[in-house]
Amino acid sequence: MTGSSSKPLAVVAVHGVGYRDARSTANQVRAGHIRSWTRHLADGMGIETACLALDFAYYAHLLYPGPVVQGPQETDELRDPLAKELMAAWLAELGAPRPVAQGALTMPLRYAASWVAEKFSLDGRLTEFFIRVFFREVATYLTDIDSPARAAVREEVAARIARHRPRVVLAHSLGTVVTYEALHAHPELQVELLVTMGSPLALPHGVFDRLIPAPTGAPPARFGLRPAGVVRWVNIADPGDPVAIPPRLARAFTGISEDLTDSIHPAFGFHHAKNYLSCKATAATLTPYLGLG
Repeated sequence: MTGSSSKPLAVVAVHGVGYRDARSTANQVRAGHIRSWTRHLADGMGIETACLALDFAYYAHLLYPGPVVQGPQETDELRDPLAKELMAAWLAELGAPRPVAQGALTMPLRYAASWVAEKFSLDGRLTEFFIRVFFREVATYLTDIDSPARAAVREEVAARIARHRPRVVLAHSLGTVVTYEALHAHPELQVELLVTMGSPLALPHGVFDRLIPAPTGAPPARFGLRPAGVVRWVNIADPGDPVAIPPRLARAFTGISEDLTDSIHPAFGFHHAKNYLSCKATAATLTPYLGLG
């Protein structure tokens, strides 16, 4: 690895789904992920961790402010109507047969998971677990434009950016949606580089149509906009990542500088944050920002 005597690169990282940890405080969770995300990012760039000053915007606990519910109320099925609707839109975009896509509103989750697992050569059990977690959390965030939880999550990310004043913001998965809305809500926040990884932002009839601010223009030529305070926006997607559908955001958003694809990991690692952090596309995107003071 190479070191640098320059000021460490200030980064704020924003996580995706599956980060809720009811056993630890928010600060404990943040501290742990600061260490791990810094390590993965530094390894991919071939630098010492001291070259990075990374802060972590942790918001999962704000999506579920109540106690953790376990036991008989836990279910493998998606009960939230919006979660089912989002999954149906996702399956349609993936090219699922009409019975699978339309049946997502009523059929057991395992049938949809089975089709996705077969299409992408994935483990069926892990795919079912991932779909359940992903669409539950995305639906919880998007369920209401005026949701207190949505506002709290957005404000936590904005506050972390305002406090740390990063040159770079890295957002993964659902975190790309939160970050997009947070930066639009706070145009005073100045970010030199926004990197979105494994983003579902452009999912039509699902995430895209529920964004704040709403995309502008007349259908089908409707577009989201790069947040005013962002100088450069780079999107990175593994072509085999079924969450990043469609993988290239420029078809739905203006102001994107680069739309990159990179095979980050075989098998089920297609969407893991650690693999996006350490991939070649991320390293190539961030390296020019090192050593600039």
